[in-house]
Amino acid sequence: MAKPQTNVAVLGSTGSIGRSTLEVVEASGGRLAVIALSAFANVDLLVEQARQFRPRWVVAADPATARTIDRSALPPECELLAGPESLAFVSAQPEVDVVLTAIVGSAGLPATWAALEAGKTVALANKETLVMAGGLATRLAAERGATILPVDSEHSAVFQALKAGRREEVRRVVLTASGGPFRNFTLEQLAGVTIADALAHPTWTMGRKITIDSATMMNKALEIIEARWLFDLRADQIGVVVHPQSVVHSMVEYVDGSVMAQLSPPDMKLPIQYALTYPERVEGPAARFDWSQAHKLEFYPPDFDRFPALELGLEAARAGGTVGCVLNAANEAAVAQFLAGEIRFIDIVPACRSVVDHHTFEPNPTTARLIELDRWAREEIRSWICH
Repeated sequence: MAKPQTNVAVLGSTGSIGRSTLEVVEASGGRLAVIALSAFANVDLLVEQARQFRPRWVVAADPATARTIDRSALPPECELLAGPESLAFVSAQPEVDVVLTAIVGSAGLPATWAALEAGKTVALANKETLVMAGGLATRLAAERGATILPVDSEHSAVFQALKAGRREEVRRVVLTASGGPFRNFTLEQLAGVTIADALAHPTWTMGRKITIDSATMMNKALEIIEARWLFDLRADQIGVVVHPQSVVHSMVEYVDGSVMAQLSPPDMKLPIQYALTYPERVEGPAARFDWSQAHKLEFYPPDFDRFPALELGLEAARAGGTVGCVLNAANEAAVAQFLAGEIRFIDIVPACRSVVDHHTFEPNPTTARLIELDRWAREEIRSWICH
């Protein structure tokens, strides 16, 4: 019997995760279909994608950019929607089976929230949803019967390795980090890092913001917070190890000393496909190992002095409440200031630390309060820079 087709809404389809997702769909032999596509500003590529995949909805999240789209260039069956509220609308439609959220930053929260409220399966590449509102989001998913499946390679690896035992048998999870381009830099060398230096990631091809996060290791801090909520872990059950080859994507250590690791070449199509076809594994376009060649795998403890973002991530995972939201917003604003040439690379994390330390902690915030704090933290970063 033929498998039913899975209709996927790809939010953030013009970014690196979105483009890889469309490669997975194209290679699925009809098992997967695109029902919605969205982009913020890259509407030329969005129109090109719509012509190829012929979705039911095409969303241009930026209203001004949406007005530049020639509707006649879209297939006649495509409905063009504009504005960020359209992302939430599409995410909740009954025809949508899976919502893949690949929108970068806090902008991805409303659409992810709408998908969870509608009881959808969410293939989560927008880690900020759980960083900002992990307790609220996981509670909502449980109440509405929604499913959150990780797309980040590290969390997908943990998700897969957890199949080897029962949850009460887990001692800890270990997230791997490439270490970024500066893993061997001294503090003095870090002080001279340029924008071009920070954007030159040695392993992965990603967007500018995520690439900077990898260089500061703030991405790993955010992943610690995400793992805490996604897998219902304590902060002391989450570790980080630097693994330059990016082949072991993460590990789960069990109480008997066994360590289960998920390995694959660094190719995001594998975790994307696993989230879209779960619980089945199917043939796909992801890269394969060449076992006829020699391979070297190295692991190093992270340096918390040179990469203080890691301690911030652990603190946010321990505290919960409003800390993750404030940290995420401060980091987004600080990275934007660095990319604009307003602050130095080594100022990003201290700026975030200052904002986190000076906010009024609340253990059980509402979503409205989180939105207020997100805005406040961004303004605080601007004030920090002015001083």
